[in-house]
Formats: sequence, C-alpha cells, structure tokens
Amino acid sequence: MNWKLKALALGVGLLMTTTAQAGNVNVKGTHVHDTYKDVIKRQPYNVEVCYENLVSGDKTGDTLSGAILGGILGKALTGKDDAAAFGAILGGLVGHNESNATGGSRTVCQIETRFEDTNRRIYSHSTIVFIHEGTEYKVRFQK
Repeated sequence: MNWKLKALALGVGLLMTTTAQAGNVNVKGTHVHDTYKDVIKRQPYNVEVCYENLVSGDKTGDTLSGAILGGILGKALTGKDDAAAFGAILGGLVGHNESNATGGSRTVCQIETRFEDTNRRIYSHSTIVFIHEGTEYKVRFQK
C-alpha cells in the first residue's frame, strides 16, 4: 500500500473516529471508483515491398559516355583538337548504337518499416467519494 492510500485511510479513519467520539457520525455515501485508460502499444516490424517501375530506355547516358571516351582517344592518339572532335562524334555514335538500354518495366524492391498496434486497458487511478456534514469530498489516489 503506498503512502497516499495509507494517509487517506488514516484521515478517513480519524474523521470517523473523531465524529464517533463526538457522538454524531455524518459520513455517508462512501464510494471508491477505479478508473482505467486505453493504451496503444506500437511494435515496429520490417517488410520487403516490391513494385513495377517503368523504365524509359533512354540511351543518352551511353551516347555521352561514348562521346567523352572518343574525344579523349582522338586527342591522345593525334594530339589535335580536330581529331578530338571527330573522336567525340564517332564515340557518341558507337555508344548510342551499342547501348542495350530498353524501355519497359522492372521490379524494384525496398524495405519498409510498418507498425502493429496493440490496444490494452490498464489501471489509471482510483477516486474515493464521501460526504461529511453535507459536503462531498473527492480524493484521487493510486492503489
């Protein structure tokens, strides 16, 4: 029993004893009410979710890579800027033609965190109600 409940019991007991010694007991309608509350517990869990992702089949990246490599090779082999420009054009054409980028869809998966909720009803507090000499008293306490 915690100290608040002990103090409350002692107070009510003294009140009743004092009143009884005076010969006039006016404590009526004593009632203890327990109060409960609902608590939601959230438990996380991971799940893998997969979906179809549309792919455009864009060959721009391969074309650009081929142009850069062609330009570097043209300049490196001849040392001339005209050869670098020609190498870039030729490399871009080769990169575009050799690209295996295709349109359509592909499956993409990722891990998502979700939550499972569990409802529980737990004790919150108690209230004692009593009437003494026409006045109603309410005291809130923990059991």
